[in-house]
Amino acid sequence: MKTAKNLYPGITSFENLVLAARKASVGKRSRPNVQEFLMQLEYELCRIQDNLKNKTYVPGAYREFLIFDPKKRMISAAPFRDRVVHHALCNIIEPLVERKMIYDSYANRREKGVHRAVTRYQTYCRKYEYVLKCDIKKYFPAIDHAILKQQLRRTIACPETVWLIDTIIDASNPQVESLEHFPGDDLLTPLSRQRGLPIGNLTSQFFANIYLNRFDHFVKETLRCKAYIRYVDDFVVFSNNKSILWEIKREIESALVLLRLKLHPDKGHIHRTKNGLTFLGYRIFPAYKRIKRENIVKTRRRLRKLQEQYRTRQIDLESVERSLRGWLGHAMFANTWNLRRQLFDQHPFKIDKAFVYVK
Repeated sequence: MKTAKNLYPGITSFENLVLAARKASVGKRSRPNVQEFLMQLEYELCRIQDNLKNKTYVPGAYREFLIFDPKKRMISAAPFRDRVVHHALCNIIEPLVERKMIYDSYANRREKGVHRAVTRYQTYCRKYEYVLKCDIKKYFPAIDHAILKQQLRRTIACPETVWLIDTIIDASNPQVESLEHFPGDDLLTPLSRQRGLPIGNLTSQFFANIYLNRFDHFVKETLRCKAYIRYVDDFVVFSNNKSILWEIKREIESALVLLRLKLHPDKGHIHRTKNGLTFLGYRIFPAYKRIKRENIVKTRRRLRKLQEQYRTRQIDLESVERSLRGWLGHAMFANTWNLRRQLFDQHPFKIDKAFVYVK
């Protein structure tokens, strides 16, 4: 298998670092630490460049916080200078890995994403009677560092780039415990292996995609699954034969053992496509899409809060629109015109109706 060499000069070039800083600052320029970095951009980038070239780069400590969306997760925010390094690395190695990905892997890739994955799902939904939906138990905390490094070395043979990758992986902060035993393990094996990537890093998302790439090829090429979609650790397989899907599930479980992963015990089920299935935040049927009920409840709560803040003049209409823009983008992708009209009639704001009601 062909591997890439001599990548490091491209990673550490000043032009690449400038591009990385620009990408890392998107949507974050109002933050004090980002503003401080950008005010001394040339100095900070030269310092990063020297650290990388001399191999004295040491990642900083993560800032950790919890979110509940919809379940409890620990998010780890790296210092801004480390985010610049992450972008600089991915700028160079992403195209190399992209060539080896299957078409129907949709997370963290250009011209992919949730909406394209949902559209693809609905296309398969119209062709097949059954769908097997699975996700992996505690995926990010379970990613094995040694296996991940081995996967990356199948593509990257540049010693300096491998050093940087290992440095970033080894600096991962402790994640939720995921102590699972696999065939051949003794009692202490799970404790002796380094595991887990911080949720919130660009590199973590990128590495998590790579970790399952060979698994994707196994499903497509060995199991001959024509209709298969993966988004990070959520994946679906379609068929008109229920028995075939149960057999595929057994093969998948065996293949994941080689990556020291297990399916979530409560989320590996076969469904009739005509009955609809929740996937990536949407309830998808052959002819239409809805958004999840929990999402609607959460949005009603959010609208009430925004109304109160607007009534007491804590925020203006521009802030209301900015706060709602992301949800509306999510909702408008489904068949929700009546839902949006109902929600905003019940929680009125003096904003442009086209902003809310566009079909």
